Amino acid sequence: MARSPFTLAAAVTAAVPGADVVGARALSSDGDARFDSAVATLADGTEVAIRASSDDDTAAELAKESLALRALTPGARSMLRFDAPQHLGDGRVGDARTLVTTLLPGFQIDAADIPPGPGAAVAIGKAIAGVHALPASVVRGAGLAERTPAEARDDVRVLIDRAAATGRVSARLTVRWREAAEADELWRFESAVTLGGAHAESFLFSDDDERGPRVTGVLGWHGLSIGDPAVDLAWLTMAAEARDDVLDAYASATLRAPDAGLGIRARLLAELELARWLLHGHDTHRPDIVDDAAQLLDALADGIHDDLAPRASAGAGVDEAMSALERVPATGANRIDTSMRTDTYDASEFAGIAMDDTSAFGPRGGAAQLATTTDAPDEDAQEQGPGIGDAAHAQDLTATGALEDLDPNATQDLGDLRDPAADDGEPGTGAEGDERPGRPGTLLPSEGGIAGSEADVADAHRAARAAFQRWTSASSE
Repeated sequence: MARSPFTLAAAVTAAVPGADVVGARALSSDGDARFDSAVATLADGTEVAIRASSDDDTAAELAKESLALRALTPGARSMLRFDAPQHLGDGRVGDARTLVTTLLPGFQIDAADIPPGPGAAVAIGKAIAGVHALPASVVRGAGLAERTPAEARDDVRVLIDRAAATGRVSARLTVRWREAAEADELWRFESAVTLGGAHAESFLFSDDDERGPRVTGVLGWHGLSIGDPAVDLAWLTMAAEARDDVLDAYASATLRAPDAGLGIRARLLAELELARWLLHGHDTHRPDIVDDAAQLLDALADGIHDDLAPRASAGAGVDEAMSALERVPATGANRIDTSMRTDTYDASEFAGIAMDDTSAFGPRGGAAQLATTTDAPDEDAQEQGPGIGDAAHAQDLTATGALEDLDPNATQDLGDLRDPAADDGEPGTGAEGDERPGRPGTLLPSEGGIAGSEADVADAHRAARAAFQRWTSASSE
């Protein structure tokens, strides 16, 4: 039985010494039924969020969140351009663990509703890059998890082998995934501090009259760790309209070394979420879940060639599979998004699976391979965001199939793939006019496009605000 907001509010006084609670209400924007959640109002008008666990798995997640938030020291927080919840205290409601944090205001946006262009999409890309720019000492000092590229790759190999051993994954998907796992070029990345699997609801927004929607807060820090940056970008398969702009903004804002395989790894991790769902059903002896996952995997396989290139005539099948995949819950370090339940899904049973970090598979995006830069552009340039041309879409390696340009008559080694931006030779412009590798088809500020047209920026802001009118304006933890 769910605990009432008043019951949870009473626990705040035990978790936070000196707290004088005068009111309580439901935390309506939380959306995660695995926790009992509430907002408590203190005598000075401050509102705080409290969550209580429902089982051992959610209790462990709250413990991780508590540790991660305390690892975000004032120095680390000063490096971020947005807020993260402040840890206020830990306590108990009966046998349940509770966590009390500051309440962050803002809008939460469904992935499919994120509009393209300057505003929300660009702000998300920059926010993810900001998390990845945190020093490793933040994680290491707190004793949090750290995975090397080799370890991340081995985890993927083990997952693929276990899924294949069930006999419910088609040969074409198994080959597709194994090719990616064995492609050396895809796994030459620099580990980063990550959220451990961001999703659309990780970001809180406010609407600025001049700059448009911007990220003011980030939630979901329980997966804070050092690992593959792609884990925080896998959810973009569900943001079809905004994916290009999020990826471009991330690429322009990151200070990290170029990572030619980032987009493909993110796509791979998103697809492997179905394998995790299959293994959950297998490990818990739930044939209904196994059949559900197998059906989704078959739908995905029907839309691709054995050689990993998408069929010219199978676009509808791929789209249908992706639509169905939105029903699959996120796993691992991500919180369970209850809006993505299947008929056979029980969040309390699935929450404890120890997974690596991906979000569910979703609609096809059209982003070109990511390019990165060692020079971050200035604030104005970042707010406007990069443009996207037709050539960029022509060299898309992150969409369904991931390898559209490969020879259809042979099994290809993904290790031969290179960042298309590296072959283009067109210079881009970074901060203070410095040159950086440009993406094919990307319009520089002097050439027009999103970055160069005030009218386009204004139109994008209007579209973003129109979308905000459809979103719930409620405070979130």
